[in-house]
Amino acid sequence: MSRSDQFQAGSFGAGAVEYAKSRPHYPLDAVRWLVPAHADKVLDLGAGTGHLTRGLSECGFDVIAVEPSEGMRREFARTSPDVPVLAGTAEQIPLEDDSVDAVVVAQAWHWIDVDAAAPELRRVLRTAGELGLVWNIRDEREPWVAELGRIMHQGVEQDMGSENPYVGELFEPIERYDVEWVYQLSRPRLLELVASRSYIITLEPGAKQQVLDSVAELLNTHPAVRTRSRIDLPYVTRCSRTRLAA
Repeated sequence: MSRSDQFQAGSFGAGAVEYAKSRPHYPLDAVRWLVPAHADKVLDLGAGTGHLTRGLSECGFDVIAVEPSEGMRREFARTSPDVPVLAGTAEQIPLEDDSVDAVVVAQAWHWIDVDAAAPELRRVLRTAGELGLVWNIRDEREPWVAELGRIMHQGVEQDMGSENPYVGELFEPIERYDVEWVYQLSRPRLLELVASRSYIITLEPGAKQQVLDSVAELLNTHPAVRTRSRIDLPYVTRCSRTRLAA
């Protein structure tokens, strides 16, 4: 990971409250596909403020979370007080050997040093343990959403390696599954969503405000959204799953 990527990856704690309020959840269809029904203990790795964790709990899994950012852990504990959240990273997981049936990583695999993390994942996963990766990607086939992406630094973060994620040699070839859905949110919440992006958080205040003003102008002028108090923001949830190689 480059120094700028490390800076962005470490920026989320500063916007943890906005992140928790504005980021989209993950459709339960995606959650059920990612994790095998027979799994008991599931690790949500890089859990952030718990968006995926809550879906995992709703599906009946026994979840433990690991998150490197203190600010994110604090917000996680506030919103999901019944789930333990530990300080740690994918490269240093604070769990015992053979302790979980599945590991899931939401919106964070692109921040991870996969070759360094893979042996740790193998260590904590039980035999034939599974790895699930998931990203919510704005669906820019919708013209106003494409314009939103252009304003938000031309959508640099959009793919994040989600189409064909690298998992290293310790895992089998991945399977892929996409879920198309619509996230409904208010105009202020959409602006908070924009502000929660790592590359927006790390901008100078003036540049950040310029991006937010441009998004507000888009919402006030584009015919698809200008009369809407609630915004329909289309997403594709990109899911990948694999298991430990024999």
